[in-house]
Amino acid sequence: MAGRPKIFDKHEVVNKAADLFWSKGYEAASTEELLAAMGIGKGSFYLAFPEGKRELFEKALDQFNNGALQRLYAALEKGGEPVEAIRRFFLDMAVAPKEEHGKGCFMGNTVAALSNIDDELKQKAVQRLKQLEQLFYNAISKAKQQGTLKTGEDTATLARYLLTLWNGLNITRRMYTDPKVLRPLIELQLKILH
Repeated sequence: MAGRPKIFDKHEVVNKAADLFWSKGYEAASTEELLAAMGIGKGSFYLAFPEGKRELFEKALDQFNNGALQRLYAALEKGGEPVEAIRRFFLDMAVAPKEEHGKGCFMGNTVAALSNIDDELKQKAVQRLKQLEQLFYNAISKAKQQGTLKTGEDTATLARYLLTLWNGLNITRRMYTDPKVLRPLIELQLKILH
């Protein structure tokens, strides 16, 4: 006789699954590893996520909260200097914990890994990255209005440049985890924000 399904906080187990997906990727994370990470049994899993691993991954993409992005959003909302908020956002990458360096960007990883496998999930990740691009766009626009950003670069192009920098650094920091190596690379790339 099967036991009663375990009652759990769905938000919490999706966060735990997101962390495993972020570390291993969609394909490499097995259902057994996900169950162990979430601390639930197979019966509870399929009651909560009838479509299985794919549904769980979709919810993880929707729910994923990248602390760095939240800090950037909060810094921009506080009305501080937008260019400094962007600089801090990138420079904080250099001093992130080594285990975070090894994971890269959850959304970027998803776009790369699922491009030829699942276009719908890839597009969800693309939309999240475009939200980051929009944050950059808003900050650049504000800085130009305030006169703290003098560059003549097109605002949309500069926002995409920063998104490209974010994506590239999330690969590079897997190779070079030492802040003494990462910081000068980031500072060089940010010279465009003058």
